[in-house]
Amino acid sequence: MQRSMANEAQKVGTIHFPFPFTPYSIQEDFMAELYRVLEAGKIGIFESPTGTGKSLSLICGALSWLRDFEQKKREEEARLLETGTGPLHDEKDESLCLSSPCEGAAATPRPAGEPAWVTQFVQKKEERDLVDRLKRQEEEETENLLRLSREMLETGPGAERPEQLESGEEELVLAEYESDEEKKAASGVDEDEDDLEEEHVTKIYYCSRTHSQLAQFVHEVKKSPFGKDVRLVSLGSRQNLCVNEDVKSLGSVQLINDRCVDMQRSRHEKKKGAEEEKPKRRRQEKQAACPFYNHEQMGLLRDEALAEVKDIEQLLALGKEARACPYYGSRLAIPAAQLVVLPYQMLLHAATRQAAGIRLQEQVVIIDEAHNLIDTITGMHSVEVSGCQLCQAHSQLLQYMERYGKRLKAKNLMYLKQILYLLEKFVAVLGGNIKQNPNTQSLSQTGTELKTINDFLFQSQIDNINLFKVQRYCEKSMISRKLFGFTERYGAVLSSREQPKLAGFQQFLQSLQPRTTEAPAAPADESQASAPRPASPLMHIEGFLAALTTANQDGRVILSRQGSLSQSTLKFLLLNPAVHFAQVVKECRAVVIAGGTMQPVSDFRQQLLACAGVEAERVVEFSCGHVIPPDNILPLVICSGISNQPLEFTFQKRELPQMMDEAGRILCNLCSVVPGGVVCFFPSYEYLRQVHAHWEKGGLLGRLAARKKIFQEPKSTHQVEQVLLAYSRCIQACGQERGRVTGALLLSVVGGKMSEGINFSDNLGRCVVMVGMPFPNIRSPELQEKMAYLDQTLPRAPGQAPPGKNLVENLCMKAVNQSIGRAIRHQKDFASIVLLDQRYARPPVLAKLPAWIRARVEVKATFGPAIAAVQKHQPIGPGRQTSCISRGDVEVRQAGICCPETMFLTYLSRVVRDTVQ
Repeated sequence: MQRSMANEAQKVGTIHFPFPFTPYSIQEDFMAELYRVLEAGKIGIFESPTGTGKSLSLICGALSWLRDFEQKKREEEARLLETGTGPLHDEKDESLCLSSPCEGAAATPRPAGEPAWVTQFVQKKEERDLVDRLKRQEEEETENLLRLSREMLETGPGAERPEQLESGEEELVLAEYESDEEKKAASGVDEDEDDLEEEHVTKIYYCSRTHSQLAQFVHEVKKSPFGKDVRLVSLGSRQNLCVNEDVKSLGSVQLINDRCVDMQRSRHEKKKGAEEEKPKRRRQEKQAACPFYNHEQMGLLRDEALAEVKDIEQLLALGKEARACPYYGSRLAIPAAQLVVLPYQMLLHAATRQAAGIRLQEQVVIIDEAHNLIDTITGMHSVEVSGCQLCQAHSQLLQYMERYGKRLKAKNLMYLKQILYLLEKFVAVLGGNIKQNPNTQSLSQTGTELKTINDFLFQSQIDNINLFKVQRYCEKSMISRKLFGFTERYGAVLSSREQPKLAGFQQFLQSLQPRTTEAPAAPADESQASAPRPASPLMHIEGFLAALTTANQDGRVILSRQGSLSQSTLKFLLLNPAVHFAQVVKECRAVVIAGGTMQPVSDFRQQLLACAGVEAERVVEFSCGHVIPPDNILPLVICSGISNQPLEFTFQKRELPQMMDEAGRILCNLCSVVPGGVVCFFPSYEYLRQVHAHWEKGGLLGRLAARKKIFQEPKSTHQVEQVLLAYSRCIQACGQERGRVTGALLLSVVGGKMSEGINFSDNLGRCVVMVGMPFPNIRSPELQEKMAYLDQTLPRAPGQAPPGKNLVENLCMKAVNQSIGRAIRHQKDFASIVLLDQRYARPPVLAKLPAWIRARVEVKATFGPAIAAVQKHQPIGPGRQTSCISRGDVEVRQAGICCPETMFLTYLSRVVRDTVQ
């Protein structure tokens, strides 16, 4: 069905949805249900297969709701102004301004007829400005007194003077530490109280996995009917948005973050130091402030970003042109923005969210590509540290204290000794000695041990230490940054003029580096330019300390002893991701979890939402069908092979020669009748290697190669693009030559680089084969503990499998759904999906397939009827195209691409870039 590209306003019920063309009925249903979820403040789980225009449906549905919400708000405010009543100037608010603290501000005359809330805001601002001025004066006087006293003590008779610091070294010394409780008691003011922040308008936060997916979404917004009017800002990491080449060259994300923060602090200290009469000689070579951190220029960048929709690349170019920081400039735009586009991690990690200035109260959050949301949250908050890192951090900290101990106050020394004690005990619990080289220490006891958090604290003998205070100290004092600067100065870049007593430190640090037997290194200048400098080991350990403050029931600690101390690890495993998602669903007005394949949704309901305290009535599920005609997809479950061998690729049976032979013979037959590309998925890289070797030995590989050129998924990320490009070109060439070889066969791995994010549309994927069921490793300690946790936490429904067993099956089917969804990508596409295992025929397993596939599945008990059905499905009929996609198709219409190979390569370049990042 050909449809116009002109913008059209579609009316669904009483709601008008502007759309760039006549939408499919499933898109209308999607937008209407999305609107209802946002209006009612629900939690929505939305499934819309790729190729059905999910992005546009999200954009037009959500922004239509926001348009109507703002209109209702304006009408309500107008009504309140007309009646002269409203919450803006009630008695309670007025009483606040009549109290004594307002007397000083009351002298400022305000224009007649000005709303009461404006007057209150200005008065309160003047109050706070006055308090701030007084506090600054008091702090300056106190600092002058402290400076004078220090100078008197340093110059007084009999004073023990610390060693003279070299130029630029003072910034490595820890400042005097004062805990939050002490600050609050001294000032009597709650630092968290800040009523003068810019008000945040009602907005939609849209997040996805990668920057390229976000850029694609922004591109869709531009083309939508809302593209000219919506105020949109794209957020990203410092690594993606930094325009200071000196900082970007550091490479490591952690180092870029730390250097950026240090340069900001330098700017503030520089302003403060300019007021002092006698500048200190040691500060002359202090880290320079960032020239791009200019409030005036960043304000202009903010206005430009909101004036017209821009993606990350355009924001970066604008920052370079205006010499303004896009990272901070984009954050200034958050309060006034209507649509904020950002990566997963920035929204789901509380500390990152707070640092970015993201407020979720009464806002809308849309999480796209959310099929791996649970794994993302779990991975984000699970931390692993090695014995090598523990020893490195301990040695660095000891040397740091030896160098600067006489300059540190008692509280700093106390916390540093506590951190040293923790590091020593962590190494001891692994069975090592902190004073010896971890690479040469052999552990008497090897294996994996799993502990509750409390048991680990007791076994490590650190249960008497307040980890919350230690974590807060690390965060506020920035000890890991100081330590990194110290190590960089005296550990990694020691020159002949450095003090001899630190020379051994450099040698020791080098001995702690893990030894590898890799190919010869590149020339020094080349390798130094390309390899990012490693971050301080204490930075990783701080994350582990923070994880240990998790509630005892929500996490476990895994002690992995691997022969030598340097290879042994301590890993924190988060069992309950809902504890970190609970704040999001609690604060937000509505949350939408969307994806192309969300089945099985029971994981989201039970592990994420129910455990986060969300009532079942608040959760809404929506799954739409595909736009393809029913006969364009042929999903088959084949229960037995050509020799009537039952197909059951369990872990115990799949390595049997007859099972591997059966899979090879079936694939040979499929390749004989299916033109173009065939993609075959295996459960693991190891099993793919075994099958490939077996087929090669038995001659099956040669028979396959006679019909299809064989490509194999590489383990290396850098080779993916090369393999996929060759695969695509081979299919294109075979389609033109019409020779004996009819296309290509791509042997891939479930959960690998080919199973997510790449579209095998049209001739690139006329058949997708799944060999066996890719269950996760049931012997994994992490999985076993997760299963036990769910069995204890979640109720078991009557007649249903235990929650832990359900988890394993759900993980398997989620991986299957992601893989088999690679073939059908638009309305005119067609493909066969072949599931080689009789276990797929079980009703509980079939129920976990996507609805649009499940409704068309055919179970074949024997191979004969199955291959006949596949052969019948191949002839080109009306509506099927093998060379070019119709301009009326959703995906082509959105991407502006006609040739399927071009579409594939465009998608490929984006996926490979994300994988490398």
